[in-house]
Amino acid sequence: MKQPSPPTSLPKYLTEGLPKQDTETLHEIQNYVEVLIEYRNQSVDTDELPKTAEPVEEADSAESGTVVKEKVTCGDDSCKCASGNPPDMHGPYLYRYYRENGTMKSEYVGKPGSE
Repeated sequence: MKQPSPPTSLPKYLTEGLPKQDTETLHEIQNYVEVLIEYRNQSVDTDELPKTAEPVEEADSAESGTVVKEKVTCGDDSCKCASGNPPDMHGPYLYRYYRENGTMKSEYVGKPGSE
């Protein structure tokens, strides 16, 4: 059997370095990659979310992460939302908090009930 060719999308340092590893090290790398993927796909803990974020149950979500209902400030200093008081803030809107490359990120999902 011929050694498999690596995907062209992999960085050169991996495609050159991995074949040089012994089988035991390759198994350790494989285990580490699986755990790393699991970590990145996990939901964001509620204690990591902004104070104004309220997690919502979302059925049939193909995306990883945690969806929350959140009121936000618009960034306009003349708007009454600039005070940061929840009744004066805009929303609520849905945001998905997730991990990408080990960093917590968020993206706008929409208004509640607009899915």
